[in-house]
Amino acid sequence: MLVSAVLVLVCVCFIVLRLTPRRPKNFPPGPAVLPMLGNLLSLSLDNPLADFERLRKSYGNIYSLYLGPTPAVFLNGVKAIREAMVVKGTDFAGRPQDMFVNHVSDHGKTKVGVILADYGSSWKEHRRFALMTLRNFGMGKNSMEDRIHGEIKYVVKTLEGSIGKPFSPQVMFHNAASNIICQVLFGTRYDYDDNFIKVIVQCFTENAKMANGPWAMLYDSLPIIRNLPLPFRKAFKNGVTVRALGRQLLTEHKKTRVPGEPRDFLDCYLDELDKRGEDSSFSEDQLIMYFLDLHFAGTDTTSNTLLTGFFYLMNFPHIQERCQQEIDRVLEGKDQVSFEDRHNMPYMQAVIHEVQRVANTVPLSVFHCTTKDTELMGYSIPKGMMIIENLTSVLNEEGQWKFPHEFNPENFLNDQGEFFKPEAFMPFSAGPRMCLGEGLARMELFLILVTLLRKFKFIWPEDAGEPDFTPVYGVTLTPKPYHMKVELRSTQ
Repeated sequence: MLVSAVLVLVCVCFIVLRLTPRRPKNFPPGPAVLPMLGNLLSLSLDNPLADFERLRKSYGNIYSLYLGPTPAVFLNGVKAIREAMVVKGTDFAGRPQDMFVNHVSDHGKTKVGVILADYGSSWKEHRRFALMTLRNFGMGKNSMEDRIHGEIKYVVKTLEGSIGKPFSPQVMFHNAASNIICQVLFGTRYDYDDNFIKVIVQCFTENAKMANGPWAMLYDSLPIIRNLPLPFRKAFKNGVTVRALGRQLLTEHKKTRVPGEPRDFLDCYLDELDKRGEDSSFSEDQLIMYFLDLHFAGTDTTSNTLLTGFFYLMNFPHIQERCQQEIDRVLEGKDQVSFEDRHNMPYMQAVIHEVQRVANTVPLSVFHCTTKDTELMGYSIPKGMMIIENLTSVLNEEGQWKFPHEFNPENFLNDQGEFFKPEAFMPFSAGPRMCLGEGLARMELFLILVTLLRKFKFIWPEDAGEPDFTPVYGVTLTPKPYHMKVELRSTQ
């Protein structure tokens, strides 16, 4: 019996040792690893951001965690992230493929889209095409301003109908941001109660909240559970729904298309597909995921930043008032604001950038992976390693900001009151995989905020209680649902 017990104990120890991952030589440090679970018990699956900060204090700006059996390297602080994403950008330009968000996006089939696509010739071709096409359709030009101003009129109308009574702005801002990118992609806008917009926005919003949540983390960490009927299956249903809507939209769009006379992004892609033929990386399946990628990226981040902006401006009324004074002075005699007016509005620019900083809309960016064996600040990082940028660590980094832990536009103003942008401001990440839509987002935020602040005063409702500044965690952070009270300004 004793011999048998010893043999069983030896076998158990052997199995445990075999199942316990070991960090390679010269790999970034991290907490002790458990068999199968890795470091999952070290993290709050609901919102691990505070845990990542705690681990940074223990192990430094580059550390490693095992998400189940899968290792990941976490980058913190300006120095580490800039060296990886800019100085060694191509080494860190890959995307991990066997993950929840990838499987939801294409149901495990050939990887498509542009945001989640791995680094390679197909991704390079599609990114180059997107940059050129978006630029041709007015990114940063007057035509894009006209589209944004056209949508702002509907926002103003909605707010005018809500004067003096508590109003929930969540749907309004999501639909407005969605319509602006829809006009670029599809050449049309949708009424705010249109079923297409309602379903698309709802599916994307639900999936964004789930994608960095506990079920997604368990899905990524424990492949054995992936086929079980667990709550993450809802995200797969949403993925099927939006792809079906995308296919329907493309089919309808093709009926009115005139080859060689593009009206929008879809037409441009179809023209390119005609030129390249079937052997190309361009295809209709690719196009559907492409415009869904761009729609999500152009909607969720901008709308959540707007929601954050008005939430803070209501609760810091002296900042709202100073913005309005600058707006009134600069726009005196003008019918509407232009993007060029930002150069004469240093305080407004500072406020918008401070809103982006505290919003921290995509706190972990989009996960990267290494494209080759490389080194980073003395550590050896093997090819194919998952890389996670903790942008929270940059946007709140001590020594990089005058007031890193409070909402204060002075973070973006020099001693002369002029606008400046610190190196640590990187809400769109940096390097080869930097957000495609930065230019559009900057223009939307400026034109929408200035136009609405010029016309309305935004007030925290008296019966709303104390504001809760804790955001809802997901792929994107968003304020908890709130109401605003809107009044017409006496100067208008």
